[in-house]
Amino acid sequence: MTDFLNWFASLTCIAAALLVSINAGRKISGFGFIVFSISSAAWIAAATMEGESPLAIQNMVLLGINLFGVYRYLWHPVRSRPEAPGRA
Repeated sequence: MTDFLNWFASLTCIAAALLVSINAGRKISGFGFIVFSISSAAWIAAATMEGESPLAIQNMVLLGINLFGVYRYLWHPVRSRPEAPGRA
């Protein structure tokens, strides 16, 4: 089971990195952060089963960061930038 989780976590992490790096817009990047979150959860499960506490803790932190990315790219309203003074 841990071999499957390790491969799943690795491949989903690669896919997520590709989705975020192509910079194809907020929705695609947001979906990339969802995939990153799934990858982190898989790493946490695999690391816990294998007794790899440092890897589990690292991915707990990364899961929080990835969930913030999901919030920022998919749920957070887009704010318009204020005009610079002197520009019309």
